[in-house]
Amino acid sequence: MTTIGFVRHGVTAWNKEGRAQGNTDIPLDEEGIEMAQRVANRIEQEEWDVIYTSPLIRARRTAEIIAEKLSSAEFHIDKRLVEVGGGVTEGTTEQERLEKWGVDWRELDLGFEPEDVTFSRGMSFIERVKQTHPGNRVLVVSHGDLIGRLIHALVPNGEFLEDVDNTSVTIIEIQECENLCHLYNCTKHLEGEEV
Repeated sequence: MTTIGFVRHGVTAWNKEGRAQGNTDIPLDEEGIEMAQRVANRIEQEEWDVIYTSPLIRARRTAEIIAEKLSSAEFHIDKRLVEVGGGVTEGTTEQERLEKWGVDWRELDLGFEPEDVTFSRGMSFIERVKQTHPGNRVLVVSHGDLIGRLIHALVPNGEFLEDVDNTSVTIIEIQECENLCHLYNCTKHLEGEEV
């Protein structure tokens, strides 16, 4: 039985501006670095064997900050963990998309990564983790859209209503029959004073 912990990267300037990031390589801002430090302090109290991260700098930097606290954990970069490609919408706000392409912009061919491609690469990564790390606790640092899709694929009957927040922690236990979500979108490390 493998346990997978999903952590979304810390916040970026584009997150705050409501800009679609996709595969654009935007760094963490100062608050994002602090958020990564807070989740690292939280995770330091837990047992994790392996860390995988997206190569995009906002996720990789978050994972590196976590790895400083988990020095015994293996560290891997996997390109299958990049964010879902947003095509020509990357770098734009919702208002800019409405002005440029109209209210039905989501229905247009704007170069979005096809869902089947996202699903295929995401599940290919999950299968590799299951085969390579049976019985281990594997931390995966990635991006909101991809993490959300993986959670829904792994726990299809779960009631997951909101998007995952920056540096949120979600823990899923991979089982033979039905996967279990033990924690979803938890950001308790961001509440109150420094943990």
